[in-house]
Amino acid sequence: MKKQYLLKKFLQALLTIVFVLIFNYFLFRVMPGDPLAMIMRNPKASPEAIERTKELFGLGRPWYVQFFIYVQNLFKGDLGLSFIHKKPVVEIILDKIMPTIIMVGIAQILAIVVGMILGVISAWKRGTKIDVVALGFSLITYSMPTFWLGIILISIFSIGLRIFPTSGMFTPGQTFASTMAMIKDGARHLFLPVLALSLVLIGEYALTMRNTLLDVFTEDYMTTVKAKGFGDNYIIKKHALPNAMLPMITIIAINLGLIIGGTIQIETIFSWPGLGRLMYEALKGRDYPLLQGIFLLITVSVILANFIADIMYSYLDPRVKN
Repeated sequence: MKKQYLLKKFLQALLTIVFVLIFNYFLFRVMPGDPLAMIMRNPKASPEAIERTKELFGLGRPWYVQFFIYVQNLFKGDLGLSFIHKKPVVEIILDKIMPTIIMVGIAQILAIVVGMILGVISAWKRGTKIDVVALGFSLITYSMPTFWLGIILISIFSIGLRIFPTSGMFTPGQTFASTMAMIKDGARHLFLPVLALSLVLIGEYALTMRNTLLDVFTEDYMTTVKAKGFGDNYIIKKHALPNAMLPMITIIAINLGLIIGGTIQIETIFSWPGLGRLMYEALKGRDYPLLQGIFLLITVSVILANFIADIMYSYLDPRVKN
């Protein structure tokens, strides 16, 4: 039964990717603006130059021919040629994906650990001052717009206290004497973006964990465990947390995929050279191939994260079979 369940989820994920691939392709074709005008900024370009440019980027062919060529090239690992950068889309994405993975990875790990601990403490101490403080902190951080939070952090730590730099991944023009010096400089630039991103996620994870645990604590088996005289740590670790993890896994899985595209505000504010800022530049320039490549990556990330979550469901809860 478990194999049938996984096969069903895999086919659903595959069909979703195919649907999004088609939707993704036509979405950017209905956007306002002429991509050819963005490529050729010279209004006096000759008809021969315009035709060569159309042929180079495949803009002179019918839309259905362009679509089948795109799908065919996709299976070869070719996502097309960027209108703005005049380079293969795959090469551009590979250059920008690592900074985003570093920032998102650290922020996610920090948010998951702190958010879960905060949620557990808040639920276990429900109604106390600790719960009020933890709940208030979670609600405030979760409701903060990321761009506003980023500006506030820059105003405090960069402009006011002058502790951390305002932008970039490394100090421009600086020569590092050692690898450790380069890591320290990168960590200083990374601190504020990670803090801004993790604070919002901490609030979301803490609220989810708290609300889920409060539901678990009302179950009959929890009353039985408490009546047997087990300690608080044992009750939380062995009985409460395992039953409260399913909603957390769902949110974490969704965020792992969506946050790759959601970093556009953070990376723009802090001038972080990742996929979010690259997406912003591609949107401004009507760079269809680059946008398609980034959106396809985000789609696959979300679907893959949810597929992994479905697999974890089947192990955490044997009742999940369909």
